[in-house]
Amino acid sequence: MTKSAEQTVFLSGDEALARGAYEAGVAFAASYPGTPATEILEALAQYPEVNAQWSVNEKVAYEVAFGAAIAGVRAIFSAKHVGLNVAMDPLMTSAYVGVNAGFVIVTADEPGLHSSQNEQDNRLLAKFAKMPLLEPSDPSEAKLMMPYAFSLSERLDIPVIVRLTTRVAHTKENITLGSRTCVEPRGFKPDPAKYVMVPRNAYMRHIDLEKRLLALQAEAETSAFNKMEINDPAVGIITSGVSYLYAKEAFPNASFLKLGFSFPFPEKLMREFAAKVKEVLVIEELEPFLEEELARLGIRCRARHPSWRVGELRPEDMIEVAAGRARASVEPAASRKPVMCPGCPHRGVYSVLKKMKLTVTGDIGCYTLGALAPLSAMQTCLCMGAGVTMFEGFRKVLGKNVVGIIGDGTFVHSGIAGLVNAVYNLSHGVLIILDNATTAMTGTQPHPATGLTVKGVPTKALVLEDMCKACGVDNVDIVSAYDTPAIERVLRERLDQAALSVIIARTPCKLIARTRAPQVRCNAAKCVKCYMCLNTGCPALIKGEDGLIRIDQDICVGCYVCVSTCKFGALEKGAV
Repeated sequence: MTKSAEQTVFLSGDEALARGAYEAGVAFAASYPGTPATEILEALAQYPEVNAQWSVNEKVAYEVAFGAAIAGVRAIFSAKHVGLNVAMDPLMTSAYVGVNAGFVIVTADEPGLHSSQNEQDNRLLAKFAKMPLLEPSDPSEAKLMMPYAFSLSERLDIPVIVRLTTRVAHTKENITLGSRTCVEPRGFKPDPAKYVMVPRNAYMRHIDLEKRLLALQAEAETSAFNKMEINDPAVGIITSGVSYLYAKEAFPNASFLKLGFSFPFPEKLMREFAAKVKEVLVIEELEPFLEEELARLGIRCRARHPSWRVGELRPEDMIEVAAGRARASVEPAASRKPVMCPGCPHRGVYSVLKKMKLTVTGDIGCYTLGALAPLSAMQTCLCMGAGVTMFEGFRKVLGKNVVGIIGDGTFVHSGIAGLVNAVYNLSHGVLIILDNATTAMTGTQPHPATGLTVKGVPTKALVLEDMCKACGVDNVDIVSAYDTPAIERVLRERLDQAALSVIIARTPCKLIARTRAPQVRCNAAKCVKCYMCLNTGCPALIKGEDGLIRIDQDICVGCYVCVSTCKFGALEKGAV
């Protein structure tokens, strides 16, 4: 990504977008890791001219980046679709405020829920927040849109939303690199009527925002990213994003209105296109965003079956969608069952929680896999931070056999406020922080407790036990996540106390601590074939044809969780 201009490189949509922002002169970037947006900030961090940072959460990232834009430099915020939910508070008011230097918001939606808790359509947020929406259909267009997005933001005094989806974000394409445009900082001139959103100022800025939306709509009507292709007039397809490429492949002779600048809606362009074809068909993923706009304009179109509001569109779906037929199945496609890595430090904690038959309120991270069989030791997962807050609600209703669980990165992201709330409201019980020293689920990114920035620069590390004590919890215990007897002993002790306790299960993720201890072997003479060890879900443990346990020595890392689980002593330390 640091290659010089005029070279062609193979980039993903995330990387191409980052390169486009770099070439457009972006000076500041902030984000929080989340698939499929993670690689945007990682790519920008490679450029020395860009001040890039992982923030503690998306709200903070948005406000820091927006502050940089108001202070006078081009700035970008990126997040996955649910990450933008965390930033909704500043998002909604920043449209009123407008910008100084250009400010671009990248939302990476995930139709199909490959690694998310929902599949919301953030095109709706552009309309809700009253911000312009750009939708690239491939990596090349993602790169091309960035200079335009910053220019549009500055010309019409408004943040600009660029929406990717998984297939655009992660598809790769040959990209020709250009030169970086040097954009001088604009400086900051105090203007309370514009930048201080007290009610009267906000009222006047709302009036101004409506005027800006009219100018944006006029811009959308003539945007080069909205392209009309008149071929066979029998059917005209209106579409956007990657759906355009799928539809173009399935119906190469059809007429198309491909929208890249899709909000404010180019109403005149839509009417003009509809007048040139006999029938209008909308092909889009998730919500009927374009379809409802056509209905508002009184333009008849062939509607999708409602079943297509669920799941990701695929190229092979185009015929069914165009015919108005229902999706053949609303069930997700079969895939390999996700499992924790061999030696994952979370496995031992969940083994204890399952053994003790506790109710566990969970959170979002690799450790969410603790809800799946054979561990089956987590009963809730809602959103970032809810492992703490839902624990408080559960504990006050169900009593002492409830444990909350959260990762180290997620605790910093949104768990601290919940812990303060639990202390303030005199809650009792046990919260477990699974501290594996990284943001593992999204690719082992650093966070404030790791002591490194996104650029690998050492920084002050947040000490989790000190933070918990400062929040006011009664007890803080630190145990090895592999030491299952110690975990069980501390859990039983703390659950019986009228106190609020935090147990920090601290062992680094095996993806960042690639160490191998002496491995495990099965003593056939002691194995009674109870298969309790298989309940740990470790992929290194295999049931052989003779019923005995086999250990895959190629992937066993010697965490010894299975050894402590086997009460017959059949599993022993030491490779075969």
